[in-house]
Amino acid sequence: MNSSIRTTPSEIRQTGPRELTICWADGGESLYAVRNLRLACACAHCIDEWTGEQRLDERDVAEDVHPSRIESVGRYAIQIHWSDGHDSGIYSFERLRELGDGGHMKENPEDGGRSSPPES
Repeated sequence: MNSSIRTTPSEIRQTGPRELTICWADGGESLYAVRNLRLACACAHCIDEWTGEQRLDERDVAEDVHPSRIESVGRYAIQIHWSDGHDSGIYSFERLRELGDGGHMKENPEDGGRSSPPES
């Protein structure tokens, strides 16, 4: 499958105060618990650039953190402005798809935390 179709969003929407949904051009859909997405930020404030070590302490991120604004970054990413004031992270569509497919972004692990596969 063409990776650009797989990593091209057709829609990005907040589906509630704690969940973001991305519909992909290949028909897949990824659901993200917004706090988990905030914790997955890979900017230099959250991850040490030299060691790759996590700098962001999970305890410092409020349970009710949420996007206050989402902006396009070219045709490859989004920048999320968070309610806690953090806004330096850029989330590439490729990384967002990987995070969604990996199942780590759902709030409730009992539902499997998976993106839905594209329909055949």
